Amino acid sequence: MKKLLLTFTAVALISIGIPASATASVKIVDQAICETEVLDAQQNWCKALIDISTTYAKNGHSEAKALAEQIIDQAYGYQMGTVLFKPTLTTEPQTFRTTSRGALSYFVGGDQKFPDDSGFALKGWTKCEPENAAIFIAGNTASTMGKVHFTDVDGNVTTVDKTWVFFKDDSGQIRIMVHHSSLEYDGQ
Repeated sequence: MKKLLLTFTAVALISIGIPASATASVKIVDQAICETEVLDAQQNWCKALIDISTTYAKNGHSEAKALAEQIIDQAYGYQMGTVLFKPTLTTEPQTFRTTSRGALSYFVGGDQKFPDDSGFALKGWTKCEPENAAIFIAGNTASTMGKVHFTDVDGNVTTVDKTWVFFKDDSGQIRIMVHHSSLEYDGQ
């Protein structure tokens, strides 16, 4: 990872002997995530899920799969290394999806290596609403925990417990590095 430059105000630079004229060329790198970026990332994830579902309904599996590949590449950090992804509806021995191939299969199915995947994003979702219980931001990472409500074409709502950890990479892109999702406990 690139070294981050410490940020100083012009006043601080002048106080340590750097002339005011030199401060104009100081490059400031700030990789901190703000709450708005976290909320936007969640909304973008929901929008992407609906887009995949809509594309599948209108244009079929191959176009939905192509869109899902693009979305996974943009939203998740698989190009940086292992992503800790535990999808809602997975079972042993393929509970966890630490590769982009595993994530793609979970969202759109059709991969013989993951025979139990039917495609979570292909279930006709029309609405996706995150509801945060808490957000914890620390520098270039943010963790969220709460519920996500999914509405299908018949108006039925499925609610899952969801935890995300977002990381802002060196280019300023917000990436999902941890994604844990499970059905609510029903008390039985």
